[in-house]
Amino acid sequence: MSGERENGEGLAKMDSTESRWVFNRDEDDDEDVDGDSRSRVSYDSEEEGEDDVAERQRLLRTGPRIDSFDVEALEIPGAPRNEYEDFTLGRKLLLALQTLGVVFGDVGTSPLYTFDIIFNKSPISGEEDVLGALSLVLYTLILIPLVKYVIVVLWANDDGEGGTFALYSLICRHAKASLLPNQLPSDARISSFRLKVPSPELERSLKIKENLETSWILKKLLLILVLFGTSMVIADGVVTPAMSVMSAVNGLKVGISAVERDEVVMISVAFLIVLFSVQRFGTSKVGLAVGPALLIWFCSLGGIGIFNLIKYDSTALRAFNPVHIYYYFKRNSTQAWISLGGCLLCVTGSEAMFADLCYFSVRSVQLTFIFLVLPCLLLGYLGQGAFLMKNQESSDQVFFHSIPSETFWPVVVIANIAALIASRAMITATFSCIKQSIALGCFPRLKIIHTSRKFMGQIYIPVINWCLLIFCLMFVATFESINEIGNAYGIAELGVMMVTTILVTIVMLLIWQINIIIVLSFLAFFLGLELVFFSSVLWSVVDGSWVLLVFSAVLFMIMYIWNYGSKLKYETEVKQKLSMDLLLKLGCNLGTIRAPGIGLVYNELVKGVPAIFGHFLTTLPAIHSMIIFVCIKYVPVPVVPQSERFLFRRVCPKSYHMFRCIARYGYKDVRKENHQTFEQLLIESLEKFIRREAQERSLESDEDRDTESEEDVAFSRLLVAPNGSVYSLGVPLLAGFSCPERPREEASTSNQVEPTVVDQSVADAGQSLERELSFIHKAKESGVVYLLGHGDIRARKDSWFFKKLVINYFYAFLRKNCRRGTANLSVPHTNLMQVGMTYMV
Repeated sequence: MSGERENGEGLAKMDSTESRWVFNRDEDDDEDVDGDSRSRVSYDSEEEGEDDVAERQRLLRTGPRIDSFDVEALEIPGAPRNEYEDFTLGRKLLLALQTLGVVFGDVGTSPLYTFDIIFNKSPISGEEDVLGALSLVLYTLILIPLVKYVIVVLWANDDGEGGTFALYSLICRHAKASLLPNQLPSDARISSFRLKVPSPELERSLKIKENLETSWILKKLLLILVLFGTSMVIADGVVTPAMSVMSAVNGLKVGISAVERDEVVMISVAFLIVLFSVQRFGTSKVGLAVGPALLIWFCSLGGIGIFNLIKYDSTALRAFNPVHIYYYFKRNSTQAWISLGGCLLCVTGSEAMFADLCYFSVRSVQLTFIFLVLPCLLLGYLGQGAFLMKNQESSDQVFFHSIPSETFWPVVVIANIAALIASRAMITATFSCIKQSIALGCFPRLKIIHTSRKFMGQIYIPVINWCLLIFCLMFVATFESINEIGNAYGIAELGVMMVTTILVTIVMLLIWQINIIIVLSFLAFFLGLELVFFSSVLWSVVDGSWVLLVFSAVLFMIMYIWNYGSKLKYETEVKQKLSMDLLLKLGCNLGTIRAPGIGLVYNELVKGVPAIFGHFLTTLPAIHSMIIFVCIKYVPVPVVPQSERFLFRRVCPKSYHMFRCIARYGYKDVRKENHQTFEQLLIESLEKFIRREAQERSLESDEDRDTESEEDVAFSRLLVAPNGSVYSLGVPLLAGFSCPERPREEASTSNQVEPTVVDQSVADAGQSLERELSFIHKAKESGVVYLLGHGDIRARKDSWFFKKLVINYFYAFLRKNCRRGTANLSVPHTNLMQVGMTYMV
């Protein structure tokens, strides 16, 4: 009940802001308009606002607008949720084991290199330095992964999805902050929206929502922030494999004295090539397969830590007293500040707990981290600190030197396996992040291979995989030292962390609506802490980590240019869409021959007839007997249930046999269906739409016969939505239709309707429905052809130089080399027909 109430409140709030101005004729002869004109007024009141008739009409304020898309969306029941609450104890333990292999591999391998980099930047001068650095590591682990991510950030998920784009879509659902102008009111009826509009009592939330929706600058800043965080995630996918593999292979130098740095680099390169080569086989069971290996690793880490505490110096436990951090900075002010970049590496992979949330429940990630991962990490670092207090000269390769000699080689093997697992999980997370950005129009289209039939989130992107390998090998060959790579690693991690902090703060203000003091405290503490760490890693940027900043900047420019060009292209198509007057003048044959079959005209418009359709009309000697304008649209939700996939509307009067279909997908949805399955689903949804339309017209006509006054007629054309809002039924879906084969009957002057007339009307309506359904079946049997418009954009001659450079060269290059829409559709070439068109922007 609470979910329905919240949804109703969301619809009510939306309805209150969607009242419209419509044209009203001065004449009172609306009832004398012929059937085609009636259809035109009803169908195009939303899509066309003609200025040339404004002088002959007057504006009237009406109630909230609703169209056929909204009516369809309101009638779709909420989809059942797939939650984890009903899992048995054994299933929960199995889920916790899987989280080790997918989520915690990165943070679990950080003990391999953290102390090495800290004491490389700030050499040890006494036991107090070891205690201070150890205390700094312990409290960094407690504050960032535990307090920030496990306790706060994990709850800011987008219906089970995590990451920067998930936060962005969550914000865009609650405030219209998306820069692509293709939003529809009916999208808010998707069951997975779970929209909770800020309550009227909390003016702060409403003000933030209003500012986000009305300020172009804030929208742009929000998008830039998300793109920056995404570029840092992708850069993280380059640095993580290089850092993890090199640090694990370095253990060979401890066990075999003959191994030199060059051999370590060569072995690391070989491991990385193998790692990226096996990515194409997928990760359908990666969590269950490598979970036991990570469990052994964490147990080994904790066990070695306990052994070192007992053997060397149990007073290392004093590091839990934060006063040692103060003494550490007091003795080594500058060097301690520079060593913060190394300390940060103990929390690498914290963002993965949030980004990989789609595979697991929040509770499983929290419990696994609190009761297994965190204790083992703390024990591992305490053991290394105890070892260093008695062996201060062994500050290089601390972890491997602290391993008991009896278990050295087994632990080295496990460490290398854990490093490979951590690297592979981060590569998979990068694939997922890029897929989200492609779905939301912020990255060029690429070939995506789904490696699992059971788990939709497990994907493989060949181009990205080999690009990551090339850059990863460049990092290893260029730097040759984990100290230099570690600084770049810190930059990538901090970039994502700061973006997440800001986005979660917006979620707190806009959606959670919690106390402003708590929100400001969260922002000031964690953003301030991360800025201090960031200042430390930037100090060492001249060591070579500037290469990562350049790499991230290039990724950011690619995403921003693609989003900018796509937005210009869409806005131009909206401006140049065909006038409905032209289609109505051409008549139901559209000025040419209607050949049997169904033509699916693919376009990006959610309203209006695309200009590319005019090219088909002027180029082809015949057009199909049924035309469906198909718009593949990604909405800011993770998943759209199959029952809510398609929305339909008639584009012209009934005799034209033209429809609009919006196929909605979430940014995590997988379009696995082939073209035959897609066609079958589309036709079935169209038949449901036509049957529902006929039923509602029948109900409306029955009510019209029972009324005795004009006022009653007005009330019979009302729809009461689930939230209690009242809508006018003078909309495309419920407007009157006239069949060209049958003359329109004159209105009766008598209020009494003969039973035979009523029965005849019902029979005629039934026959009309069956004729249209039969027409659809015959058209389907004749074949389905995909009419694709290949639209390019070019900057106008009077455009400024930078715009010409971006559109004519950079964006054109990306469009030329990205994956074509025909490849995404997987349609045989015999069923394809394409027309090119260039828009000047």
